[in-house]
Amino acid sequence: MLLSEKIISLRKQRGWSQEELAAQLEISRQSVSKWESGVSVPDLDKILKLSTIFGVTTDYLLKDENQELPPAAAEIPNEYSRRSEEYSRQDPGKYLSSDEIMEYHTVCCQAAPKMALGTSLCILGAAILILFQCLAIPFGQNRALLTEQAAGAFGVALLLLFCAAGVSLLITNGIRMGKFEFLEKEEVYTDDSILREMQAKRQESDPAFRKSITTGTALCIMSAIPLMVSAGLDVSDNIYLLCTGLLLVIVAAAVFLFVRAGVLRGCYDKILQVGDYTPENKRLNRKISWFSGSYWCAVTAIYLLISFTRNNWEISWVVWPVAGVLFAALYQIVRHRAQKD
Repeated sequence: MLLSEKIISLRKQRGWSQEELAAQLEISRQSVSKWESGVSVPDLDKILKLSTIFGVTTDYLLKDENQELPPAAAEIPNEYSRRSEEYSRQDPGKYLSSDEIMEYHTVCCQAAPKMALGTSLCILGAAILILFQCLAIPFGQNRALLTEQAAGAFGVALLLLFCAAGVSLLITNGIRMGKFEFLEKEEVYTDDSILREMQAKRQESDPAFRKSITTGTALCIMSAIPLMVSAGLDVSDNIYLLCTGLLLVIVAAAVFLFVRAGVLRGCYDKILQVGDYTPENKRLNRKISWFSGSYWCAVTAIYLLISFTRNNWEISWVVWPVAGVLFAALYQIVRHRAQKD
């Protein structure tokens, strides 16, 4: 009888599933499956644990002679018995196979630049609208290249075109990634080997991630330079609008870097359950998931109530920036209370 056959027989003799045996050994179910299929063999420390759990000798496990299966032990060591009972009462989370993880990784790598481009296109649309307004203002002694009506029409048309393309990219790739949305909320586990592989890939991506964040931050800071210079000088309106459009173009480039790096880093963090996606944070986020929706519904109701009753739409927009600042503070309070509970 081979080692793989002995593990199967001893496990079934005690009525355990592969998950229950894996929990007692503190390994993944995939590892147990590989042992039982003969793809791999347990390490020496796992052999010692198996002999303790099953109540057999290591000689029985390691020798391939045709040995009869020993009778089930009357008592299983208390430590493993308790852990088996605890495991059966707890939900270990969703198991992810290596194929599922590699599929998710591939989807993220393909979707990251497209989602970044989609976000940037929406910003570029606004930049083009402003730049077209420059063409409707005379430059020096020269006449304006376009009338205000033509500049507005072309600018709005291109704004809608860019936004449509950007939103299409976001929706299309969001649907592709929606299949794995559970990674943000549910606890998962997988084989140790694939976790080590993803950890290595995450470390390899660290230099590119830091470079993207650093470059994007620098671009955001530098984007204000042309506008600040034009504000400090006595320049014409079209130059001022040109600097404003240039600011949005630079910001669009920075956002591209931020979104692409963020999607890729989020992919690794969700698989490895680190950062914002630790099991503790997932459980906490499930507890306070009601807050965001309720808060913004209330803010919208307040905004409409003030606007309609007072008919001061030109002022009531202040509700939104105030609500944004309050949201951050209230969210931290709710999160802190949930942690204490």
